[in-house]
Amino acid sequence: MSIIKVGNLCKTFKVKTKDEGLKGSLRSIFSPSFRDIQAVNNISFEVEKGEILAFIGPNGAGKSTTIKMMTGILQPSSGTIQVLGLDPTKQRKELSYKIGTVFGQKSQLWFHLPPLDSFNLLGSIYEIDKVKLKKRIDFLKEVFEIEELMDVPVRKLSLGQRIRCEIAASILHEPEIIFLDEPTIGLDVVVKQNIRELILRLNREEKTTIFLTSHDAGDIEQLCKRAIIINHGEVVLNESIKKLKHDYLNKKVISIKYNEPVNVEKGDLNILKHKADSLKVQVDTSKQDIEEVLEKLIKLGKVDDIVISDPPLEEIISFIYRQSKEGGIDEMV
Repeated sequence: MSIIKVGNLCKTFKVKTKDEGLKGSLRSIFSPSFRDIQAVNNISFEVEKGEILAFIGPNGAGKSTTIKMMTGILQPSSGTIQVLGLDPTKQRKELSYKIGTVFGQKSQLWFHLPPLDSFNLLGSIYEIDKVKLKKRIDFLKEVFEIEELMDVPVRKLSLGQRIRCEIAASILHEPEIIFLDEPTIGLDVVVKQNIRELILRLNREEKTTIFLTSHDAGDIEQLCKRAIIINHGEVVLNESIKKLKHDYLNKKVISIKYNEPVNVEKGDLNILKHKADSLKVQVDTSKQDIEEVLEKLIKLGKVDDIVISDPPLEEIISFIYRQSKEGGIDEMV
């Protein structure tokens, strides 16, 4: 059952133009001119109940604008939106009791207050019974492991600790949908993994639908079953993660540093960079077994460090966008 339905959605912003020179400046003040910027251009999609969906694209693609329209913060220029059977443009207050939001760079917790004070205040805003609120806070403290953080002012929390509290605060009222806009931005590898596990647990145990935006390929691969890619305000791909991984996330880069200089013959290795004691190799996992490549690299000498990474997500999205515009190209460059 679809609980989010977006049809032919558009959003245009009017931006003031700046004229040069003294006369132009005076004209801008007394008779300003404007130009239109199409932030979202005729997009349509649906989200099923209990789904974890990745909504991804480069900066300026229209992701946050779309989320703000779905949550009622912005009014669309045209098109239709239904979230849980409600129209966010007309029923924003009613909708706010059924959804939660986390914006990675914008806090809903009061900066100088401890999280517990914010939780209690949010409980009052959402009109949660005091007994029920206490039980809910106790549950969230255990699940998110934030018991020791509840009385610490938010300004003194690390970024990872704050994000855990942010997500807990956003589901205090048990929303059916949570919109996560870059929830792992700026976090280290361990903390990112902890946040991902919390999101999966939230989806599994409370059946919460997750609408996720992220620039981190790890978030998308580990959490989502489907991705919608948006660029220049248009949907350029709406596909399962399984197919996306097979078609576009099959390139891995192995960076390896040795204890001493090594000699290497190219053979079937796609060498991107080779210095005396370090090597960078690209592996197409649809054609090569990454374990076999690792075995060959490890045999070359004593290893000090090794990192396996994905191509930047922006590179993948740019490739998909070019492909959609040019009618298909053979391989990512």
